[in-house]
Amino acid sequence: MHELSITQSLLDIALEQARTHGATRVSKIRVVAGAMHNLVDDSMRFCFEILSRGTAAEGADLTVETVPATARCRGCQERFELQPYDWRCPKCQSREFDLVAGNELLVSEIEME
Repeated sequence: MHELSITQSLLDIALEQARTHGATRVSKIRVVAGAMHNLVDDSMRFCFEILSRGTAAEGADLTVETVPATARCRGCQERFELQPYDWRCPKCQSREFDLVAGNELLVSEIEME
């Protein structure tokens, strides 16, 4: 369950930003997570609820936006979404590609009071 350590890191980021800006409460955290991380939203929310107890982020709304894994074929330059168990270009069937989206993991928004 890698969601626990990732959620702890995201919470640490939010709390540090709250301290830096003199906020006493974090009301919302928005996370952008690439599909390649295989994060389970419900697990992250469960971990967040436990980890944030007694902190300025307790009760904050955690929103996770998942970005699909997208690739660009090295041969024909077709841009396509990677499918489970089938990482071939749908246009030329090549398996040689560059990942262009889906590996990101970042805190994109923090609402503080």
